[in-house]
Amino acid sequence: MKNAYQQAMERLYLACVVISGVALVVITLIIPVGVFMRYAMHSPLSWPEPASVIMMVMFSFIGGAAVYRAKVHIAVQAFVNAVSEGKRRAMGWLADGCMAATALFMLGYGVQLCMTTRFQTIAEFPWLSVAYVYLPIPIAGLLTLLFLIERIWVGEPPPSSVMYSDQAAEVE
Repeated sequence: MKNAYQQAMERLYLACVVISGVALVVITLIIPVGVFMRYAMHSPLSWPEPASVIMMVMFSFIGGAAVYRAKVHIAVQAFVNAVSEGKRRAMGWLADGCMAATALFMLGYGVQLCMTTRFQTIAEFPWLSVAYVYLPIPIAGLLTLLFLIERIWVGEPPPSSVMYSDQAAEVE
């Protein structure tokens, strides 16, 4: 059962990486279009900036969950390395507890935010509910919680094929 859970988390992780990557590519493509239309064609478009903000929300939150699972997030190790093994383990549990609280906050209040904004739209995209823009927040909270459960229940995930080779060697 643990192996099946870890395989499911690996697939979720890869989906997060792909979604974040696509969002970043879309941002990279639409910003130059907006700049070109504004300064070269003297005909500014109204949609590139809000579209890039939407993609940035997706990239930040969904990518953040993937970064957490891969353990390539920003971490301060100097203090952790300076304490004894027992204290290090306690600090790890404290950090996991804080991460669980953050993920639950994102999940609970993210759903509430989506419910509150479901009838609002973005001026440049009148067909798009603001709730869909904020949807990556509760999704990322849920994903982070699932990745945290994996780490506590199953153990550290294996080095993934999408990790950089020097990072994979570092994990081994």
